[in-house]
Amino acid sequence: MTLIKNEIPILEYDDDPQAIIAPDHEGFDIRLPERAVFPFLSDTVDAYAKKVGAKAVATFESATKKYPVYVFPYRGRDICLAQAPVGSAPAAQILDWLIGYGVRKVISAGCCGTLDAFDENVFLVPTRALRDEGTSYHYAPPTRFIDLSPTALAAIERTFNEHGLPFRKVLTWTTDGFFRETKEKVAYRRQEGCSVVEMECAALAACARFRGADFGQILYTGDTLADPDSYDMRSFGISSRDLALSLCLDAVTKL
Repeated sequence: MTLIKNEIPILEYDDDPQAIIAPDHEGFDIRLPERAVFPFLSDTVDAYAKKVGAKAVATFESATKKYPVYVFPYRGRDICLAQAPVGSAPAAQILDWLIGYGVRKVISAGCCGTLDAFDENVFLVPTRALRDEGTSYHYAPPTRFIDLSPTALAAIERTFNEHGLPFRKVLTWTTDGFFRETKEKVAYRRQEGCSVVEMECAALAACARFRGADFGQILYTGDTLADPDSYDMRSFGISSRDLALSLCLDAVTKL
């Protein structure tokens, strides 16, 4: 086991898989399905769970909110469904917890901001994420980018093709600073090849890789930073939520 030390704490990394608090430290008597959909889709998750009669088999309790974890059959497989919270740290905490109780194959979906001139409600698939957040550095040594699972990417691509839906592969900028996306930073990220910005992808990819799980993500365009002098929040892609969830469910069955 190696602890990489650095003058800058966020660049330190410990590869010891055993931490003082394990993700399954509560010792709950649950075993989740290996396939999970873990989307950032607001009330869509609970509404869908109610619609299909999904069973709430567990609850992740944070200091501020309870997140039900549902299980239901879909196309011959048991699927775990749980709402993901916004932000790299809380999202990775719940993902690590889900993995601790049996999840191994994960597809997520959520809204992203555009750095390029995309219309709203365009579907995109990130292949790499720029790590401008803090959480991923606890799960992977310092690098500028992290790649998403090729297996998950193939399942997502196959799903879009089967539905006859257009999509584009992109590089995404994962940041903790929603209100610190400055003009110069946006221009710099575009120069590096990033087309969109969100807050969790890099962290979830790092967490899943560290735990030996496959992670892929579907993004749909919402607000836009393409014109740095005229921010447009549009409708945050809300009309894409139901379809995004459906695509996640289809993709995770292919993993």
